Amino acid sequence: MTTDETVDLSKPIVRRKQVSAVNHGGMFTEIDFGEYGYFATDEPIAHGGTGEGPSPLQTVLGALLGCESVTFNRTAAEMGFAYQGIEFDAEYTIDIRGRMGVRGVRPHFRTVRVDAVVTTDEPEERFREVVEETEARCPVYNLLKDAGVNLQMRWVRKPTGG
Repeated sequence: MTTDETVDLSKPIVRRKQVSAVNHGGMFTEIDFGEYGYFATDEPIAHGGTGEGPSPLQTVLGALLGCESVTFNRTAAEMGFAYQGIEFDAEYTIDIRGRMGVRGVRPHFRTVRVDAVVTTDEPEERFREVVEETEARCPVYNLLKDAGVNLQMRWVRKPTGG
């Protein structure tokens, strides 16, 4: 698609992506992303894994940060917003009783907290506009919100001089 083409946003624009994975009866899973290579998830040794990769939940948290980055970048470009980068710090809590089989206890995140520091000299009002649009568009952010996760995103504007 060239930039001269008009896209009809009233109709679905569906893309299909594919990933495959192999697990040989343990906690370690090798995931094949095709042209993007391989990635592995595991659990720490203390939780029965080999400790050779991040846990699946850590990768979901990483996917959130990556998705926020991509979405912020696209939104900023569309809005003519200049920035130099984003630094993220994130954590989650989980009640492990859910994954241990206790019905009625969610087996996924209870809370996710993210601090996102954006280096920019743009005014605070423009920064807030980009953040609001980013959160409205980010697929992983909205997936977690729709799952009822208590998602706390704290966006901070940091001028380039400090």
